[in-house]
Amino acid sequence: MTADSVQSLIDQLHDQAAADRPNEATPDVGIVMGSDSDLPTMAGGKGKRPGASAALADELGFAEQTDYDDAPDSRFTFETFVVSAHRTPELMYAYAETAEDRGIDVIIAGAGGKSADLPNMTASIAYPLPVVGVPVQEKSVDSVIGMPQGAPITAVDAGKSFNAALTAVQILSRQHPELRERLVEYHRNLQEEVGEVSRDLHELGTPGFKDEYWSQ
Repeated sequence: MTADSVQSLIDQLHDQAAADRPNEATPDVGIVMGSDSDLPTMAGGKGKRPGASAALADELGFAEQTDYDDAPDSRFTFETFVVSAHRTPELMYAYAETAEDRGIDVIIAGAGGKSADLPNMTASIAYPLPVVGVPVQEKSVDSVIGMPQGAPITAVDAGKSFNAALTAVQILSRQHPELRERLVEYHRNLQEEVGEVSRDLHELGTPGFKDEYWSQ
């Protein structure tokens, strides 16, 4: 028995897959997670490091698309869903099965617990669409990466959905030079920050550096 709220999402996904909208108007990246309790890892906040949503929106200029029929002005967009492999397997299957027809080019899938099956099940169903798995917890790593030969998934370290987003955009950048430039600029800024910190540490000395940086 499928709950009405779940069935309505399944129907919506299939309707969108049949709509045949241009790629420019559909999300490029799909972010799915097994529970909304995974959101601090997948998006950031609540004392967590920045997540996939922050990487896409704050660092790489993506917009979050919340209405499939009304895309934001941004050329590159992402969407976010809760899709439980264990509680709503029908929804997980529908999302993965329709992703390519809905215009998704890469999926980022995160799940926690020892039975973190959402990323690898999504990768199996959505194949050959690339899926980047995110183990939400350390105990989720073996479950996420434990795929047999012939059933590939790309995965990042536990909790590092930010890196999953960078990986997803690296995949997209092979077809979109603009995204490659954004990635290069992001990396250049990281290098600049390291260079500035290194010079300040050297010139201020350790006590002065601690006073300047650690007291803020």
